[in-house]
Amino acid sequence: MASASDRVAGPIARALLRQLRAGHLVVAGPEDAAHREYGDPSADLRTTITVRKPGFHRALLRGSNGLAESYADGVWECDDMVVLIRMAARNMRSIDRVRRVIHPLTSLVQRINGIRRRPTRRRSRRQIAAHYDLGNDLFELFLDESLTYSAAIFESPEATLEEAQQAKLHAICRKLGLGPDDHLVEIGSGWGALAMLAAGEYGARVTTTTISQEQHRVVNERVAAAGLEDRVTVLLSDYRDLEGRYDKLVSVEMIEAVGWQYFDTFFAKCSDLLRPGGAMLLQAITIEDDAYEVEKVSKSFINTHIFPGGCLPSLEIIARARAKAGGLVEIGREDLTRHYAVTLERWRSRFEAAADRAHELGYDQRFRRLWSFYLSYCEAGFREERIGDFQLLMAKPGPAELPAAGRAATVTG
Repeated sequence: MASASDRVAGPIARALLRQLRAGHLVVAGPEDAAHREYGDPSADLRTTITVRKPGFHRALLRGSNGLAESYADGVWECDDMVVLIRMAARNMRSIDRVRRVIHPLTSLVQRINGIRRRPTRRRSRRQIAAHYDLGNDLFELFLDESLTYSAAIFESPEATLEEAQQAKLHAICRKLGLGPDDHLVEIGSGWGALAMLAAGEYGARVTTTTISQEQHRVVNERVAAAGLEDRVTVLLSDYRDLEGRYDKLVSVEMIEAVGWQYFDTFFAKCSDLLRPGGAMLLQAITIEDDAYEVEKVSKSFINTHIFPGGCLPSLEIIARARAKAGGLVEIGREDLTRHYAVTLERWRSRFEAAADRAHELGYDQRFRRLWSFYLSYCEAGFREERIGDFQLLMAKPGPAELPAAGRAATVTG
């Protein structure tokens, strides 16, 4: 039987659903005696939600957190989660306008909370551990053999995930013009795939850093197994504590964990680490410029349940922070957004196919449903381009010149 709060939430939630314009949604189950239809029956995006337990409407009123938590708890099912979230993304355009209007009224409190939760070194280590130290066996369920956890580049629709990730890693090395005379610093080691490729196939010396204990251990093991200890140094260090000067710098989808309070600090440190004439490649997940100010201090499903404390920069914010840092000039940009949608589709398929193995490893059904929602949520965001992914190539002016291979790779489509 529905609770009093559910009975109050029902009419409000249905009124909101009647505002659906982009897409066609059917909702059926115990909270609706007969199924209800919302939106445009001729829309290209169509899906059905089946409510299994009371609480769906109440969860709907809590936004992405409520939907994710209730889905993880088995309150409802959906025949196409990616389509559902794509519909929500399209309809968020009108909601965004309202959020921007009321943002000045709420921003002071949000900023105070943001300052209180600023990612100090200790907090950053805890937040990274909350995701990346969940267990390597979890990531092995859905990543390719290299354990590359960022957007791949699919040079053809037939490319495997492994081939697409290698294509991305090689593209980074070519854009930087890496060679045996270079010392590369990598901020955010991942599981070491880029560092080992840069050293093993391009001959560069590499210093790579992470604040994940588990990743640090695994990268050291993989580097030793590859016989690259003389060319790859693996640090367990916050980027803010790095010292020295390097020829090249790379950071792949790590800036999202920096925190909006430290974007300026991040770019200032990158500029300090580069020698004059050096090059930097940043691969970043970004949010739309118009949504950044509201989203950066919001408590969303992603920064609550998946990447605690995370914040996506916008391209405008990156440009501002780079300009403040001084000494870094953008010379190339490539949009990987459509590639990320395909990458996530592959990850989600592999993760869901490995449900039995995940259960054997101790990842219970609630956890698996939450992560399935997460992968669908991100895929939908990239398909609707509410979020994007870019490789930005930058140079630090000086006497040395970016090698020809790096210059040629800056041409974008």
